Amino acid sequence: MEKTRILSNYKMNSNDSCNNQTSYAKQFQVQVEFYMNENTFKERLKLFFIKNQRSSLRIRLFNFSLKLLSCLLYIIRVLLDDPTQGHGWSPIIWVNRSLPLWGLQVMYNRIFLGNIWEQVLRIPFLLEIINAVPFIITIFWPALRNLFIPVFLNCWLAKHALENMINDLHRAIQRTQSAMFNQVLILISTLLCLIFTCICGIQHLERAGNKLTLFDSLYFCIVTFSTVGFGDVTPKIWPSKLLVVIMICVALVVLPIQFEQLAYLWMERQKSGGNYSRHRAQTEKHVVLCVSSLKIDLLMDFLNEFYAHPRLQDYYVVILCPTEMDAQVRRVLQIPMWSQRVIYLQGSVLKDQDLLRAKMDDAEACFILSSRCEVDRTAADHQTILRAWAVKDFAPKCPLYVQILKPENKFHIKFADHVVCEEEFKYAMLALNCICPATSTLITLLVHTSRGQEGQQSPEQWQKMYGRCSGNEVYHINLEDSTFFAEYEGKSFTYASFHAHKKFGVCLIGVRREDNKNILLNPGPRYIMTATDICFYINITKEENSAFKKQEQHRKNNESKSYYHGPSRLPLHSVIASMGTVAIDLQDTGCRSSSGPTLTLPSEGSKNGRRSSIAPVLEVADSSSLQACDLLSDQSEDETTPSDDDISTGLEYAKGYPPYSPYIGSSPTFCHLLHEKVPFCCLRLDKGCQHNYYEDAKAYGFKNKLIIVAAETAGNGLYNFIVPLRAYYRPKKELNPIVLLLDNPPDMHFLDAICWFPVVYYMVGSIDNLDDLLRCGVTFAANMVVVDKESTMSAEEDYMADAKTIVNVQTLFRLFSSLSIITELTHPANMRFMQFRAKDCYSLALSKLEKKEREKGSNLAFMFRLPFAAGRVFSISMLDTLLYQSFVKDYMISITRLLLGLDTTPGSGFLCSMKITEDDLWIRTYARLYQKLCSSTGDIPIGIYRTESQKLTTSESQISISVEEWEDTKEQINNRNNHRNSTSSDQSDHPLLRRKSMQWARRLSRKVPKHSSKTAEKISQQRMSLYKRSERQELAELVKNRMKHLGLSTAGYDEMNDHQNTLSYILINPSPDTRLELNDVV
Repeated sequence: MEKTRILSNYKMNSNDSCNNQTSYAKQFQVQVEFYMNENTFKERLKLFFIKNQRSSLRIRLFNFSLKLLSCLLYIIRVLLDDPTQGHGWSPIIWVNRSLPLWGLQVMYNRIFLGNIWEQVLRIPFLLEIINAVPFIITIFWPALRNLFIPVFLNCWLAKHALENMINDLHRAIQRTQSAMFNQVLILISTLLCLIFTCICGIQHLERAGNKLTLFDSLYFCIVTFSTVGFGDVTPKIWPSKLLVVIMICVALVVLPIQFEQLAYLWMERQKSGGNYSRHRAQTEKHVVLCVSSLKIDLLMDFLNEFYAHPRLQDYYVVILCPTEMDAQVRRVLQIPMWSQRVIYLQGSVLKDQDLLRAKMDDAEACFILSSRCEVDRTAADHQTILRAWAVKDFAPKCPLYVQILKPENKFHIKFADHVVCEEEFKYAMLALNCICPATSTLITLLVHTSRGQEGQQSPEQWQKMYGRCSGNEVYHINLEDSTFFAEYEGKSFTYASFHAHKKFGVCLIGVRREDNKNILLNPGPRYIMTATDICFYINITKEENSAFKKQEQHRKNNESKSYYHGPSRLPLHSVIASMGTVAIDLQDTGCRSSSGPTLTLPSEGSKNGRRSSIAPVLEVADSSSLQACDLLSDQSEDETTPSDDDISTGLEYAKGYPPYSPYIGSSPTFCHLLHEKVPFCCLRLDKGCQHNYYEDAKAYGFKNKLIIVAAETAGNGLYNFIVPLRAYYRPKKELNPIVLLLDNPPDMHFLDAICWFPVVYYMVGSIDNLDDLLRCGVTFAANMVVVDKESTMSAEEDYMADAKTIVNVQTLFRLFSSLSIITELTHPANMRFMQFRAKDCYSLALSKLEKKEREKGSNLAFMFRLPFAAGRVFSISMLDTLLYQSFVKDYMISITRLLLGLDTTPGSGFLCSMKITEDDLWIRTYARLYQKLCSSTGDIPIGIYRTESQKLTTSESQISISVEEWEDTKEQINNRNNHRNSTSSDQSDHPLLRRKSMQWARRLSRKVPKHSSKTAEKISQQRMSLYKRSERQELAELVKNRMKHLGLSTAGYDEMNDHQNTLSYILINPSPDTRLELNDVV
């Protein structure tokens, strides 16, 4: 109680002290009023008449009107005057001015009497004195009322008032004035004032001469200033002649200065691009392209893809770029095709004035592209982020299409409508290229708009098929509005996909519910189609642009020729469609053995028949088929009860989401994971630790071949290379070890992310060093992925950015000819240098074909290059069209991410592949394969990856035989056979092989008898092949010596096996009657 009382007293005392301080402070407070100087009468008048924009504008408009009125009164006085009265010089000094006219002129000049003193130190002061003071004098001296006063000089005061009025007009309406408009106005007003002054001066002075009228004076001035000079009207007295000389001199000085300023402003405006008018923005549709620097390749890719769609032909493209337009871009934009539709504005996205010039708030869309050629790609992303923020702040309703480089910066622009992260897509495509061949080519062709007319004039059959199939794209349509899919309402997805392909040649790959934003790729037989579903399909063109003809009679005629028998009879429809090498597997369905995807062989009884039967695709899957295709139960059993083989080989992996992601915004993917994370020391491939003593890839004894990734740094995007290769739907026994060959050591946070994945290692080294390549296991690797280095992406000459990568890959190609190398380049044009062979006839023929396709206007002229067709080279700039195409197809980014495994949706499928073996050739055609996959596993094939032998190559054994027959005709046949066998053996077993090869080369170079042109060409090919063979053996010896020096076994190195005599290509959505071939990958 005592303590509480003391506290209460303390509070009361403190309150009393505060009140005393407050009352004390109030006694000494002084109230201060600010801006009192503006409350005076004088300042209020200034504020109203001068500082206030609208009031000042009204006053200047009134002043301008009075100046014009004074000039008009002068003209009236001239018309009412009689110049014949008076003699000598008196008509020049005295004029006839009526009393009312004199009164109006005096009243006008008295109004501006107070204005004189304000303009004492200004240029118009003299003119005001000349015009105002004489009239004031005539008030007090009436005899001077008829004295001539040059009132026409008020036109110069009117010009000055007009300029001030325009400035106040822009201030009043809160708009930025145009310097070009002001300069044109000044030029026109100056020219008019000169002419008007000359007209009035000549007319008045000639009162004492030729008695010219105003019209005669006007005629004389126009003829004189236009340098025509007819000579029919000329001044007579010397004052008028002097005036003409003065006016001409003034015009020669003033007008060139005005024209020079106007030309300078015009050139500056041409550089900056001017403005996109508000009227055009409200009556026309336009999109804005924002870039930091505009290159000709980027511009043409955007324009060709954007205007490839028919409904975008009336759109305008406004380019907003901070740099000046270069010469190449300027030449292209002067072409009539683009000059009428493309507007270039030089300005910054961060300035509201420039966004207003581009009318961003009225734009249909804004594309913001990053500069991938910057040395600091993170800084380039930061600039892109600021641009996106600026556009969103200025025009919140404008749809944003943003390209970002690094995945860790993606979450800053989550508000954008569509985002493409370059490194995410790049690494995911490179990863899938290792297990699904030519995935990068497949995606590139799907996101490019084409009619499939490329290569149709080529004599090569594969080029015709490949070019025709490249025209396939992804389209969408509502089920109830579709002719393709309307009849399959209430049927299963696999049934609809198979029969739509059988009947129309279209490939149904996905679907989306009306009330769901998620797209499902191949949801399987469990999914039942409804009328409101949106169907996504692959075809040459969309259904709305297709015509359908009844072919009942055609079917009757071809029924007997059908390839199919049994319960599912399929007519042959050679529908134009492309052939792909990849199938969309079910995420939750699909019968697969532990050894990978295979097809079930027919029973023995069916083999004796004429055709092997395939089970029909059911309209609605029954419980038995669903149970047979259900993988979830198999996976759970596989997880809970691992086999003895798995335990013995240490394949006890868990399945789950990675516990750590290296960046914010990565989509969670169900993966194969380790039960415990691997220590960082064990991730280093080439250095032993306390847990293991292995120092090279061979010592680990991997059962599957390696996948090596050569990169400069372990960026966060590299995480997206590992995830698709460790996804849970990949069989555990088929997981390839991944080795990261890095120029720089990885960061700790990156190691934290990859230490949970099985058989993932890294090594510090470079592809420039042969020892590093051998240590990381390049001799028994399945794929070598070479990622473009960030430090070499920028060069003084743009296309030289890929020089180091191309030369390094060429070295790998020569040293390890059997190695499958997948390369990323900065510029697609440099793909022609991949696996370069200068004197190869087939490569030269492809080069000519590419030039022809480019001349025809093809956007995919590079598609026939063998490395690109085979999926062994890729450029991320080819994916720029994905962002452009999203303006018309807003689903393309989502579908691409699902195909690449960047996103996973419950119930959606994934991308996988299977190889056609001899046991699978009984299926015969692509349509029967489609039926087999749909009826058995629920898979949807979308294409074929086909490998063929080149027709222009000749085997080395044949070459050696031909050489002996031509050069050594007297030798016996047994000697020829022995010689042929020696060429096919190992060089280490025959040390004289190199000497013999050189002897053959010298023999071929001797002067020989005349042969036909075919024989000469054959001999040239033989000589080159022998030279290559001997050179290859030298390189093989070099590699083997380095392997022995490093203590590595040379048993796995096969130097003679290569793929130089084969070509591979991808065919998307082939026609149903396409024949399957051995080693096709589906």
